[in-house]
Amino acid sequence: MFDIGWSELLLIGVVALIVIGPEDLPKLFHTLGRITARARSMAREFSSAMEDAAKASGLDDAAKTLKDVNSLTSKRGLGLDALERATERFEKWDPLNPKEEARRTSPLPDPSAPLPPAGTGTGETGMVAAEPPGAPSEGRRRLHAVRRSDREQD
Repeated sequence: MFDIGWSELLLIGVVALIVIGPEDLPKLFHTLGRITARARSMAREFSSAMEDAAKASGLDDAAKTLKDVNSLTSKRGLGLDALERATERFEKWDPLNPKEEARRTSPLPDPSAPLPPAGTGTGETGMVAAEPPGAPSEGRRRLHAVRRSDREQD
């Protein structure tokens, strides 16, 4: 508050002891403490009166509404943080090197999964090519969706 150090307080105490005297110094400190306590209570009372007046006039509700509007217009509230991340990814994208981008973003194959049989159409990426509809399956079972209405008729 006053930015007074210990050495300055000691100097003020020594000067007060010399000027006022050792008999009257405790009375002076007691009086100063009472004045300080009264000033603090008056400040507290004034502050609470101002807060009550603000609540009565509706200023408190207006301040809350303003805070809500500020939170709605934040970057995160508007979704601009996601837009910035997408912009950064787009700026790093290299259209001349799509394989590198695909290699960085593609999921890694499961090393414990069995390898597909030879001749099933695995390409450079190691992924199995999709079979055209109606193609014979070589010992593999083909799954298909069954509608509820088909199950109820059986």
